[in-house]
Amino acid sequence: MILSVQGVRKVFGSQVVLSSLDLDVDEHQVVALIGASGSGKSTLLRCVNLLEEIDDGMIWLDGSHITDPRVNPDKVRQRIGIVFQSYNLFPHMTVLENVILAPVRVHGRSSKEATDAAREWLTRVGLGDKADAYPDRLSGGQQQRVAIVRALINSPRLLLLDEVTSALDPELVGEVLSMIRDLKGEGMTMVLATHEMGFARQVADRVCFLDGGKVLEQGPPEQVFGDPREPRTRQFLSRIIEAGRL
Repeated sequence: MILSVQGVRKVFGSQVVLSSLDLDVDEHQVVALIGASGSGKSTLLRCVNLLEEIDDGMIWLDGSHITDPRVNPDKVRQRIGIVFQSYNLFPHMTVLENVILAPVRVHGRSSKEATDAAREWLTRVGLGDKADAYPDRLSGGQQQRVAIVRALINSPRLLLLDEVTSALDPELVGEVLSMIRDLKGEGMTMVLATHEMGFARQVADRVCFLDGGKVLEQGPPEQVFGDPREPRTRQFLSRIIEAGRL
């Protein structure tokens, strides 16, 4: 098991966003988090990457307790990549400079080592000829693929994807989803929060429906989407179907 989230609680003011949430992710597994806005999907990913401090519970990565206050978050983030819906690329830097910034400045890799790895990844995702381009010369789909490469540059054990297609024009969504599908084929362990239900059904090994800050229901895609057990899951999916998104 790569990731184990045990009884995690997160509160913002008087709002309980995560409530005694449990989640386990095995190696090479793709877990899709679905649920209404505000159900805790993004907060969970931010807690796993130590961008948010949890109020209770524990998170383990490869058997190490990463939410122990004595743990260095930067060391943990070398092993966890995260990609957000906004690309967050620096506009004054080239694609290559964006990708190697954190490995060199934060993680202490040599410029040559980081550059070689970045060029290899960019080539693998069809952006080898864009290394010296600036972000404003790229399409949204290309920028998001660069953001994913930036998360992959340190060969993470776990990749977190937070609604990575929600800011894209519909015609650009496919190229990003294709990249994620390729990563699954290569054995990358991923947890993705998504509103792309059809994609979750195709690519996920397990689907987790979050509601009220907890994993209310989980199982194989064919079970969760085809025969949900919980009334709240059925209600959520019926609205998705009515909106033509499944």
